[in-house]
Amino acid sequence: MAGKAEIPAEPKDVALADALGERYLAYALSTITSRSLPDVRDGLKPVHRRLLFAMRQLRLDPNQGFKKCARVVGDVIGKYHPHGDTAVYDAMVRLAQEFAVRYPLVEGQGNFGNVDGDSAAAMRYTEARLTEYALAMLEGIDEDAVDFRENYDGTEQEPVLLPGAVPNLLANGAAGIAVGMATSIPPHNLDEICRALLHLIKFPKATIDKLIEFMPGPDFPTGGVLAETAENIKEAYASGRGGFRLRARWETEKLGRGQWQIVVTEIPYQVQKSRLVEKIAELMQARKLPMLEDIRDESAADIRLVLVPRSRAMEPEMLMEAIFQNSDLETRIGLNLNVLDSETVPRVMNLREALQSFLDHRHDVLVRRSNNRLEKIENRLEVLAGYMIVYLNLDEVIAIIREEDEPKPVLMKRWDLTENQAEAILNMRLRSLRRLEEITIRVEIERLEAEQKALRKLLRDRKLRWKQIGEEIGDIRKRFGKKTELGARRTEIGEAPSATVVPLTAMIEREPITIICSQKGWIRAAKGHLDDASGLKFKEGDRGRFILKAQTTDKLLIFGTNGRFYTIGCDKLPGGRGHGEPVKLMVDLGNDHDIIGMMVHQPERKLVVASSDGRGFVVPENEVIAQTRTGKQVLNVSGEVEARACADAEGDTLAVVGENHKLILFPLSELPEMTRGRGVKLQSYKDGGLADVKAFTLKDGLSWKSGERTRTETDLKLYIGKRAQAGRLAPRGFPRSNRFG
Repeated sequence: MAGKAEIPAEPKDVALADALGERYLAYALSTITSRSLPDVRDGLKPVHRRLLFAMRQLRLDPNQGFKKCARVVGDVIGKYHPHGDTAVYDAMVRLAQEFAVRYPLVEGQGNFGNVDGDSAAAMRYTEARLTEYALAMLEGIDEDAVDFRENYDGTEQEPVLLPGAVPNLLANGAAGIAVGMATSIPPHNLDEICRALLHLIKFPKATIDKLIEFMPGPDFPTGGVLAETAENIKEAYASGRGGFRLRARWETEKLGRGQWQIVVTEIPYQVQKSRLVEKIAELMQARKLPMLEDIRDESAADIRLVLVPRSRAMEPEMLMEAIFQNSDLETRIGLNLNVLDSETVPRVMNLREALQSFLDHRHDVLVRRSNNRLEKIENRLEVLAGYMIVYLNLDEVIAIIREEDEPKPVLMKRWDLTENQAEAILNMRLRSLRRLEEITIRVEIERLEAEQKALRKLLRDRKLRWKQIGEEIGDIRKRFGKKTELGARRTEIGEAPSATVVPLTAMIEREPITIICSQKGWIRAAKGHLDDASGLKFKEGDRGRFILKAQTTDKLLIFGTNGRFYTIGCDKLPGGRGHGEPVKLMVDLGNDHDIIGMMVHQPERKLVVASSDGRGFVVPENEVIAQTRTGKQVLNVSGEVEARACADAEGDTLAVVGENHKLILFPLSELPEMTRGRGVKLQSYKDGGLADVKAFTLKDGLSWKSGERTRTETDLKLYIGKRAQAGRLAPRGFPRSNRFG
């Protein structure tokens, strides 16, 4: 009789937000635990763990031959890691790159990429095998040291994690981005980690300060110089979050006759050499590294970047400080010790917690391996006891086997054997009978019983276990420590640089120039100081407006109708040949705004700024320097009101003239000193607005330009008034343009 058909469940209405939330949470959890974050115990992500295990299954030991990477990748994605072959191969390539991982886990044969950023050859061309370091990670995996689970389709078994005899998390570091969290762990020196671990075994309550004495900082595969303060390093390790400043290693190469050049021999970790050279060349072309004349890449097997200074008069240290500030020869390596703990829960650990988690893992591995070995010893002793019976009754045993159809139960009954003993006797080969000597069997029994006794004592005594773990760590130090070529420290622990920023003016040769800006805003800088500007040429329909004498080390200030000040280094101005370049291409001054004033920066000077509605104030010139192209807002304007005037604030009196040709004079001290704002009322208007302002000394008189001549008026009593008054019509001869000059 056929069974009843299952009735499908009634569909339920679920809010879209709830359905999306549930599915996204499942995805996020999978990404965090199964892809992006390493396990604190073996320091590996699942893809790396599966790669190493698959290579071991293929018997790719260091003393064996290489196999094609395509074979390895095929096994990994076919048995353990159901992801794309490109992702798996990229992970494998990184494990083999000596410039990417501090202690490579894969030994590659073929093109595995280089420090220039070139990618590896296709997997069908390259070959690989495990390194000794990787074997240490897998040590004891056949001895029930770790748990195994079914793979994605249930046809294979894979390890949940590796036994990890080496502290790989800190030794090789890790980086990854999950959903809502990330990890960034720089590599460290294995010898130093082992010293810290041994100290932590001896003193379980050791402080971060003490551990840092053994582990002073990261050790990168590409070397370099760690330029970070001790306080920042301590804070990073204590919290599990922070960063380390890493600089290139360089030296001064003497060329004779006082000539020298800089040679960079090590670049920061994960910086592509070719891109670094391109970036520095771009900075030179953009005149952001004016002290540098040339950069050459003379690298072969070792890195050799040659930096040629523009002037040998400067100090090499000052040159390098400027280059460090502007290029990737100095980088910042982040520390975010976000890992999966022993409960597979992501959390940020400090240095002590990470080290203790590794020790706890090694303790668990030791206990499991010891129990596994005890079980094997017990089984072997049981078999050996059966062999002893065979030795003593060899003829009778052979007769039973020859005559009985079912010899196993007969043997078990005759000599009170266990099933395992009977099976072992029946499975013996004939050639093994000649080895059945009483002395040999008894020697093996005694050896195994002694080992059994030692293991039981080990499992009872916690101090003995920690002593053995210490011995294992000591063995790792011998194999991969500082006395080996692989283990020697590569990154120098240097001193943090001073907080002072090296001014680029210190690197620029001081040369006289004449700055020429036309009425339409085209600017250029001619060499030398020009006394006669009559020979200057401009575009058709254009003419000169600002002509200033300056030095290449000066800064040029530009004041726009939008109330913003812009700053341009005079060394960055286009040359005097041709018509120059539009100012609006060099700074972000909109097309609907114009230039009001242009001056060479004088640090201690003060300026008067004023708007078209007759308001203004005094501002220190040091406060108007802009650090970006967008400029710095100083005079606040809005609507139809715009900035109208900017003048030197030297003197005791301020002269203000309006578009209505009226002039008012009042003490300069009545103006407030501000860094930003609208200011106070300078002059009142019935119609029009402010035209110009000028600060002067009253006893010397008020001067203005009239054509090619300069006129000075000393009889000014009629024009002296109070701030915000309308004033009187300007004296006879004052320009109809209502400008002082």
